[in-house]
Amino acid sequence: MNEVQLISYANIFNKKHFNHIMNYFTYAMIHYILLQLLIFRLCTCLDTISIKSHPIRDRDNNVLVSSEGTFALGFFSPGKSEYRYVGIWYHKFPEQTVVWVANRDNPINGSSGFLSIDTTNGNLVLHKAHRINQTVELVWSTNSSSACSPASDCAAQLLDSGNLVLLHNINKQAIWQSFDHPTDTMLSNMKLGIFRRTGQNRFLTSWKSEDDPGTGNCSYRIDPSGFPQLFLYKGQFPWWRGGPWNGNGWSGMPYAKVFSGEFSVNGTFVNDNNEISGMWSMLDSSILSRLVVYESGMVQRFMWSERAEPKWNGVWSAPMDRCDEYGHCSAFGLCDTSNAEQFECICLPGYQPRNPTQWYLRDPNQGCVRKPGSLICRKGEGFVKLENIKVPDTSDVEVISRGVSLKACEKECLRDCNCTAYARANISEGGSGCILWHGNLTDTRKFTTGGGQDFYIRVDEHELAKYTKKSKGLLSTKRTRTILVVSAVLVLFSIIFFAYWFLKRKTKGQRNLLLDANITSEESSIEKNLGESKRHPDLPFFDLRTLITATDNFSVANKLGQGGFGSVYKGQLVNGREIAVKRLSKHSGQGIEEFRNEVMLIAKLQHRNLVRLLACCIHKEEKMLIYEYLPNKSLDYFLFDATRRSNLDWTKWFEIVIGIARGILYLHQDSRLKIIHRDLKASNVLLDAAMIPKISDFGMARMFGDDQIQANTNRVVGTYGYMSPEYAMQGLYSTKSDVFSFGVLLLEIITGRKNTNYISGSPYPNLIGNIWELWKEGRVLDIVDPILRQPFSAQEEISKCIHIGLLCVQESATDRPTMSTVIFMLVNETTLPPPNTPAFIFLQKTSHNGDSSTSRSGEAASLNSVTITTLEAR
Repeated sequence: MNEVQLISYANIFNKKHFNHIMNYFTYAMIHYILLQLLIFRLCTCLDTISIKSHPIRDRDNNVLVSSEGTFALGFFSPGKSEYRYVGIWYHKFPEQTVVWVANRDNPINGSSGFLSIDTTNGNLVLHKAHRINQTVELVWSTNSSSACSPASDCAAQLLDSGNLVLLHNINKQAIWQSFDHPTDTMLSNMKLGIFRRTGQNRFLTSWKSEDDPGTGNCSYRIDPSGFPQLFLYKGQFPWWRGGPWNGNGWSGMPYAKVFSGEFSVNGTFVNDNNEISGMWSMLDSSILSRLVVYESGMVQRFMWSERAEPKWNGVWSAPMDRCDEYGHCSAFGLCDTSNAEQFECICLPGYQPRNPTQWYLRDPNQGCVRKPGSLICRKGEGFVKLENIKVPDTSDVEVISRGVSLKACEKECLRDCNCTAYARANISEGGSGCILWHGNLTDTRKFTTGGGQDFYIRVDEHELAKYTKKSKGLLSTKRTRTILVVSAVLVLFSIIFFAYWFLKRKTKGQRNLLLDANITSEESSIEKNLGESKRHPDLPFFDLRTLITATDNFSVANKLGQGGFGSVYKGQLVNGREIAVKRLSKHSGQGIEEFRNEVMLIAKLQHRNLVRLLACCIHKEEKMLIYEYLPNKSLDYFLFDATRRSNLDWTKWFEIVIGIARGILYLHQDSRLKIIHRDLKASNVLLDAAMIPKISDFGMARMFGDDQIQANTNRVVGTYGYMSPEYAMQGLYSTKSDVFSFGVLLLEIITGRKNTNYISGSPYPNLIGNIWELWKEGRVLDIVDPILRQPFSAQEEISKCIHIGLLCVQESATDRPTMSTVIFMLVNETTLPPPNTPAFIFLQKTSHNGDSSTSRSGEAASLNSVTITTLEAR
């Protein structure tokens, strides 16, 4: 019912019926009610605030709604917070999705806030009223110096784009707009970047948490230095790099440029005298889209179509894998995840690892250096072409503008002996201009599914000859032979295929199916090996449909984390129980054997410090494990984040240490099976709601007999930095291997540092070496996290824990204590033996040519003297 209808109905009603049967008071009351309905409609459905209109008051639940009903503006409380904020959200969705917050760092306590136009200068202002002293306090303002005079000429309007605009009523010019002051969300047609004339920088910053929209630690912005590029920062440090704009899209995110079908996006970039900015728009205007940066260090794009069900679809996110971590492979390293079984870091052509030992152990922190003896200054050198590359960091590069051919770029780079590489600046429609790199090449990666661009790296004549030879075609005499071989293989393959198809049809009705008629023979084999676990009362099987429903079809919003094994999703069963679903990747190191191993082991283990396996699911190529859901994520989520770490005092950290130790002791001694975990690390320790630690991920674990001391393997699995020396170098593992890993974890908890992180100024490249150095000097408390040293009474207990940690990481396995001894030493006052030299103590030295090298202190065997058939450090 609109305003005209309300008034018309009132007149008709009054004239025909009330003149003879109603008194004056009733007549007036009817008019008053209709008038209030009219005012309510005007206040709640208009998209504009002016001096003439009523303020948007929190206590009245007033809102502005954009003309097409897409967005609303009003007061809200995020999550479980009781504070009130003014924000903009999607009006069409039952679940409130906030895209902008005005007073994000200055919330209002209570419902006393109201939004209005300032009668003195025309700015849009937010006040809160104090009932006690009958005063109002300014909370937030558009604070534009060019607002209206008189103020009645100004009005604030909520547009259907989600942009709140302060307008001059006469010339309709925008004085201020919310798109110039984004919070954590980027909308279609919103610009991010720098405007040169005003110096204004538009960028996104995360919320502090889902309950607090205050300015968080993560930001998503364009860095204008060098050749401008897109970055995601954690604090002041780059976390992920979207790369420069190459004419087709951002170099580091080709998968986010254009989506198929109705989710098609058009991206644009401007770099001129006025601005450096990027924006995107939907080719189909009926599609809603938003990009959000989260405090966890993830940026994600969502889309929604009226033709689909009313929910957001996550279509892209970053970072997605290890190669997305900024500078993961360090200087002159190339990150490539195409082969999941190999180390993702390789050196660029013409380069080799600076520290071969650490590189062998999958630690790329020291990067690569040019091969010795390389002559690259007018000595016949050239360039090797790499395809599908995310080009290195362009913060400090030379850019040659349009009109320069690719050949001219090569000549320009050859002219300067310090030029290390070049690439096209613009690859669209033939491309033009070029980028020249001098010095280090950082954060380079290869895309495995297309995208990226060609990249040319400078190499000496010997390296150039090697790559030229590789790229040559086969000799014509070999071509015929190849054709014959390929033809024979195809014929043989066809015979095998049809034989397999015939046998499969014949035996299809005789199989013991696990889930349905489409289950593969491999799955049936798994079920058989699991001892028909489907009927095991302690380990039920879930069908795939149950898990799809529980996880909202494995949506990105429910994703808890990702590792080399695959992804973990949060889910909720129909009975309300929350679960964690570990969905194993087809390309993960955890295959059929590891999956069977994890199911059979953990199903038989029950301890408060071990994660509980609830069920499993096998469907065709899908293998999934269903665990109890632990809300506080993994230990490394708190351990290596300064803010979250500071929320726990030493007492709580010590309880976590004791809990981990008891869990390992149960595996080694108290369970029905004697189990060696083989991959104990911070990310494999989960925390429940009470911060009780629970050891997880038993895919690499092995059972021992009661009288078995150690075993040998040619397939070394685990994580660099946590593996004991005898295991990493000889494939020997025992309970003392887990003791070593526990010792590393204990030292990491005390210091808040990763064992693999290099500490500036130290002669040792890892945490163990630094602690050993300070131990010998009697200054071991210097490396302890300052937060843990308070109160002073904790320092003695911390010092004891460091002593125990050093005993656990001793070079010789026989010198290390058992876990029962470790727990006894942790909880009792006792005399501790002095520790011997720890394992993996590498001293940094400088060679005569200035390159750093690594030598081993102590008398342990060199890693170079040992051959391991397979090394799968994770």
